This record gives sequence, C-alpha cells and structure tokens, in this order.
Amino acid sequence: MSEPLFNRIAVIGLGLIGGSFAAAARKHGLAASIVAGSRSARTLEQGIALGVVDEGSQDLAEAVKGADLVFVSTPVSAMGKVLSALKPGLSRTAIITDGGSVKGNVITAARVSLGEHYSRFVPGHPIAGKEKSGVGAADADLYQDHRVILTPTEATDPAATARVRAIWTAMGAEVLQMAPDYHDQVLAETSHLPHLLAFSLVDTLARQGDSTEIFRYAAGGFRDFTRIASSDPVMWHDIFRENKAALLQSLDLFSDGIARFRQAVSDDDSDALMGIMTRANTARAHFMAMNGRTSYTRAHHSGDDTTMTDSSNSNPTFVVTPGGRLTGRVRVPGDKSMSHRSIMLGSLAEGVTQVEGFLEGEDALATLQAFRDMGVVIEGPHNGQVTIHGVGLHGLKAPGKPLYMGNSGTSMRLLTGLLAGQAFDVELTGDASLSKRPMERVASPLRDMGAQISTGNEGRPPVRIRGGQPLKGIHYDLPMASAQVKSAVLLGGLYAEGDTSVTEPAPTRDHTERMLGGFGYDVRREGATSALSGGGTLTACKLEVPADISSAAFFLVGASIAEGSELTLPHVGINPTRTGVIDILKLMGADIRLENQRDAGGEPVADLVVKAARLKGIEIPQALVPLAIDEFPAIFIAAACAEGDTVLRGAEELRVKESDRIQVMADGLAALGVDHEVFEDGIRISGGTFGGGEIQSHGDHRIAMSFAMASLRATGPITINDCANVATSFPGFAQLAAHAGLNLEVK
Repeated sequence: MSEPLFNRIAVIGLGLIGGSFAAAARKHGLAASIVAGSRSARTLEQGIALGVVDEGSQDLAEAVKGADLVFVSTPVSAMGKVLSALKPGLSRTAIITDGGSVKGNVITAARVSLGEHYSRFVPGHPIAGKEKSGVGAADADLYQDHRVILTPTEATDPAATARVRAIWTAMGAEVLQMAPDYHDQVLAETSHLPHLLAFSLVDTLARQGDSTEIFRYAAGGFRDFTRIASSDPVMWHDIFRENKAALLQSLDLFSDGIARFRQAVSDDDSDALMGIMTRANTARAHFMAMNGRTSYTRAHHSGDDTTMTDSSNSNPTFVVTPGGRLTGRVRVPGDKSMSHRSIMLGSLAEGVTQVEGFLEGEDALATLQAFRDMGVVIEGPHNGQVTIHGVGLHGLKAPGKPLYMGNSGTSMRLLTGLLAGQAFDVELTGDASLSKRPMERVASPLRDMGAQISTGNEGRPPVRIRGGQPLKGIHYDLPMASAQVKSAVLLGGLYAEGDTSVTEPAPTRDHTERMLGGFGYDVRREGATSALSGGGTLTACKLEVPADISSAAFFLVGASIAEGSELTLPHVGINPTRTGVIDILKLMGADIRLENQRDAGGEPVADLVVKAARLKGIEIPQALVPLAIDEFPAIFIAAACAEGDTVLRGAEELRVKESDRIQVMADGLAALGVDHEVFEDGIRISGGTFGGGEIQSHGDHRIAMSFAMASLRATGPITINDCANVATSFPGFAQLAAHAGLNLEVK
C-alpha cells in the first residue's frame, strides 16, 4: 500500500461536508490519522463511534495540533472566529483549506485570523451534498465525480494548492480553479439567486389568504421549483448576507429580465415572448450539453448548492467486439452542412421558414444558439422540425456575450463571413479542438472586401469582427478547394456593394449556392465560378434536410466489409459535390445501388442499398478528393480491409480538421497492426487482416465512428477512447449501429 498523502488530517466541523471529507480520506488511505474538532461533544462521540474519525476535541487549537492538513467546514459567518480559535495549534507547515460556498468574506477572515499562516490557506468549495445532514449522513463517496472549486489568492503558496488539489483528486473529484470574485458571482447567479427566488415565491403565496388552496392545487412545476425553499433558512440567511454584493448584482440582472418578460406579456408581443422562452429553453439544453463533457448531467438540489450527479458517462468509451454484420434499414441523421445553412439563411430571410429533418447534433445546435443569441426567434428543434422567424438581412442584434461555436468549424467559418457586414462587434469562440483550427483562410479574403477581422495566435480562434464596416465585392480565386471558405466569401457578399465571385480549383459541396437559390436569392454559376450581387433579399421558404451522406458513409463502409451484410439507407442526400465517398467505394469494388432517386427541396436524394463485397486497393483519383474530404476516415477503414494498396494524395486539408486526421488515423491503424505509410498530403494503406487494439480518437467524432466499423473485420476487440464528440454530428450513433448489428458497447 502506498504512503498516505498526509500524516494527520484535522476536520473542523463534522457535519455532512466535513464528515464526508473525513470518511473519504479514510476510505482512500489518504491520512495516517484523522481527528475532528467540534464544539459539540455529542457530534464528536458519534463521529468516533461511526469510525469517521479516530479522535476529537472541543478545543479547536488542540484538535489541529500535529495536523499537516486542516479542513474547515463551518458556516461562512463563523469562519473568522473558527480560524482564530484553531490558529494557536497550527504547526508551521500546516495547510488549511475550507468548504465554504462564499469565498470573498472567507478570504478576508482568513487574512485577518491566520496571520503568518495565511499563505498556507487554500480556499475551496466542494459542490456536493445530500438531502440528509450531520455526521450520520457522512458518505465516503460524496465527492466522487463531483466538482471542487479551488480559489487560491495571489498570496497562496502554489505548493499548498497542489497538495489540496491532490487530495480532492484522490477522493475522485474533478478539481477546477478560478478567481474568488468570479466564483462568488457565478454561484450568486446559478445557486444563490435561484434559492432566493424560491424562498420569495413561496413566501409571497403563503401570505395570501387562500394560500392553502393555492398549495393544494399546485402543479409539479411549482413543487419542483420551490423544493429548494425547504433548505436550511439559517444557512441561506448567512449565505445571502455573506455574498451580498454579487447576489444584488444578479438580482438586478434578473429584475431587468422580468421587466422585459412583463412588457412582452403586457403588450401581447408574441415574438418577444417566444424569443425569451425559446432562447431560455434551448440555452438550458445547450448548457447541459456543454456540461455533459464533464461528469455532471443531472441536477439535484442538496443543501447549499445544486449538486450534479453522473447519470451517464460524460466522455464515453466505445468497446467493439469482432464479427457481426449490418442488415435492415437505417435512417441516419439529417445533413449537418444543410442544417447549419438552414438556420443561417432562415434567420436572415423575410418571413417564417419551416425546416424538416434538422440535425439535432451539437454542431448544428451551436449555430442555432448563436442566432438565438442575436435575437432570432427559433422554435424547436422537435423531432427535426424547426420554425425560424426571420429578421431580414439587417435584423440581427448584437449578442450580449461571445458566440460559442463548440466544436463546429463550419459554424465559425460561415458566421465569420455572414457577420463581417453587420453593424455590431462580435467575437466567436469554440472548444479546445476548434481553438486549434485555422481561421485566416476565411479572414483574409473577407479583409480584402473591407472587413475588420482579427484572429488569435497563429490565425486561430477566437475570431473578433468589428461591425459597421462597408464591404465591397471582390473576385476570389480559392488557393485550395474549401466549401467553407467559398461559402464565407459568398455570405459576406450578401452585404457587399457590387458583385462577389469565387472560383474554386476543384468542385466542393454547393449547399450554400443551392440554398440561397431556394430562398429566392440569385446565384450565378458558370463552370468553377459562383457569383452573386449584394443588397438582395432572402424570402422564407420550406426546407427538407436529407439524411447526411457523411453519416451514411460509416454504414456504407461497414456493410461493404462485413460478410453477409445488406443494408438500406433511406433518403440520403446525393448532391454531386458530396458523392465522392460512393464513387471511391465503387472504384474499390463496393456493391452500392441508388434507388428511388428524387428531389427534396432542391437537393437530390436517394435510398442507398449496400451489400458486402470484396474490395480492392486503388489510387484515389485527385478529382474525387475534395468530394469526399470528410469521409476519408471511413474510407481508410475500407482500405484496411481491401486487397492490395490504397493510396491517397492531395489531401492536406485532412490535417486541419477536428484532428490531424491523416496522423490520427495512421496511429489507430498502427494500433490494429495495419501496414501503412504516411505522406504529408496523404497515406498508403495495405489491406489485409488486422487485430484489435486501443484507439485514441482525440475527440474527433469521425475517427471514433470509423474505427467502430473496423471491428466488423478485426480479429480482436477494439477500444475507442474519447468519444463524447460523436454527438456533434451523429447523436444516437452507438444505439443505431448496435441495432444494425455492430457489437458495440458504450462504457
């Protein structure tokens, strides 16, 4: 057994939080001995009897003698007196930390009370709790998969912070760090204000003469919202007073929001009402989705704060066992590229646009949320249906904060073009992956049009756009084939004086041009050049988004490589600028038929029927590369199962996607034992048999789904890590793939 992190831990205040800290330290062997300090002899006796602590003392200075870590879990209002009482017993090297939910006043009290020990004080706040309180409710697993926020000051010894972080981590907590003032503001807005409102609402109704009848017939929503008013009034009395400044600021913001809501009701302003409620509804879902990247996906009230508990694995691992075949009929989600554009153009149109088949993945939802943040009323999505109340080309409003694009490069690049001609300043941000991707390829031609755009280090996000800049049309020769850059320039051209045209070196997806035409905006196309004139109008319409061929690609490959497979993929978009994956697979010998070909909202669609086939290696034609750029991870798996070598060149674009897809796929193929050679602009893959292994997807959804399909031909299990981002383009992939016959388990 390893040495404990601390020789002796003293816990001051043996309630639920302190008792659970002691119990967790004991369970994980983090201290040689654990002692408690409490004014209550009965609490100490109970803690010793339950085995939570070894001994205790009512004299706090005595309790902390010899302790190298002191955890103080007492009411914030009493912190100054408690710290003063225990200070005489502190050893010179003792580290002190706390569990208070308000940090500003705690830090002030510590500075006054601890004197020379202040640099060893690490302010902290574990966000955890239970309905029950007291040492009898102590739970050694209370902090497992929960957040602990550390708020060290400039005076805090970094080594002390590191040791406090280490013990919380050893207890299974996720440790975050932020400035004390910011912590108090965040908690005021997300925890303290909701509690204040719940107390106020119940008190307001209780003071009415017929309150008994009101409560008797109260619906579930009332009970759910006001349940937190059953919290300890004494504790919340202290919190409201201790965090007064931040709470009042939050209350002022809320009062402004209530005033807007009241005005909308008073004026019978339907659009304003719907705007407030749809923004709130989707914002909450968006917040929860972002929060789902951690271990917190379900909220439960508990005492002093909202506690998040793990209801599902936040960053799942796919474990796929060999064998199986794909059969039946599988409807993949709506086209992501068209879903993005439907929100953008519908928002800028005059009138109400109805969208069917919208992809409810995180990337497309990031675009939707951005336009809600800019004042557009959007209803849904509900089962793929979205209603967009367009505001016209010049009706967007300045967002109150940076627009967060999550993992979506399409959102950021296209919005950069669209926002270049707005009257307001705006900043676009994204997650860690998106923040590494190049944005100058879009910013540069837009600057030539007169836009003022700045990017971060090495031309990466964040992207900052200065509003009110007059744009002039340009002709732009794309240096490389990119539908996103082409679209960004054309969208900027909507706001430019004169004509804007783009010539591409090779065909790329043309959803922007087609959809602009569907909204009644004239786009002229001649050969490799697309052009439009600024100053026109978009007119609302009805759109039907077909199933995404990029999502279908995984199943096309899976059914092709798995003996005995026969699968139908209905209503898939077969835009000729997107069918490169079908053409490449057919060149490799795949058995793919297009049935029931038809038109849906200006886009060609068909039912794809694919059967298992013997694949052969090929040299992928250069002309097909830009038409299958997003599908190459799946094609690489087909190549690994083909007879002979498959060679890809001219695909440098793959290195600047959600990951460096050439290298990440190569690393995964190496883990399975597939022979390959990496080039700067492509790869050679030698097909044959391969085994199982562990794959690092690097948070790239297409990498994860591609290697899941590889299991159909592997000789051993494949474990794929970091699969949370699969939801960005293909929500429900694991369930759908398992239903079709893939031996996939999510852990």
